[in-house]
Amino acid sequence: MSEIKININMINTNEEIHAENKDLFDGENIFVINLMSAPGSGKTSILEKLIPKLKQNLNMAIIEGDLFTTNDAERIEAMGVPTVQINTVGPCYLDGGMVREASLNFDLREIDLIIIENVGDISTPAEFEIGEDIKICVFSVTEGNDKPFKYPLIFEKSRLIILNKIDLMQFTDFKEEEFYKDIKLINDKAKIFQTSCTRNQGISELSEWILQEVKKKISSHKSNF
Repeated sequence: MSEIKININMINTNEEIHAENKDLFDGENIFVINLMSAPGSGKTSILEKLIPKLKQNLNMAIIEGDLFTTNDAERIEAMGVPTVQINTVGPCYLDGGMVREASLNFDLREIDLIIIENVGDISTPAEFEIGEDIKICVFSVTEGNDKPFKYPLIFEKSRLIILNKIDLMQFTDFKEEEFYKDIKLINDKAKIFQTSCTRNQGISELSEWILQEVKKKISSHKSNF
């Protein structure tokens, strides 16, 4: 596993770097997911469930963002996928420059899918375009159904929202109907999947959706030649 430590504040990431990353990934026909959430929502656990299913059909790689540790990257690398750790040493986000540096550790010619597990933060990562095809937000029922209106950007920019830990909903005051209503007001095009990693619920449907999105990009690329 490669590890990259970012020792400068790179908050001034610009659209040019995003565009360059997008051109790079599109040129190699790689589908890129920017996976975002608050700390503890379950991004890494969902990845651990998805990887065995996606590996059956795709060559994939993972970029792990964190402030300091390599704990999550070690968990993911143990599953047999190329993994690069980015430690931001402070900033609660990944930007295009960080992602570019990390991606150079992979043989991009051999990859169909890159999943970027962003630093755990419910607002800042959504501000940065990093060359992704789609943003996905993982949101746990334990965070409360009031968060979409408190932190709308991450929900507004996500094409897919994963409502995670639904096995715990009965032990919370999470109001499911209000959550769906609020998401529709913020982003009526967002698709919502419900998941539980402990019960393995919704994982097969989620992996199939991702697989179909990757295949769409591959098919579109081939049709242009």
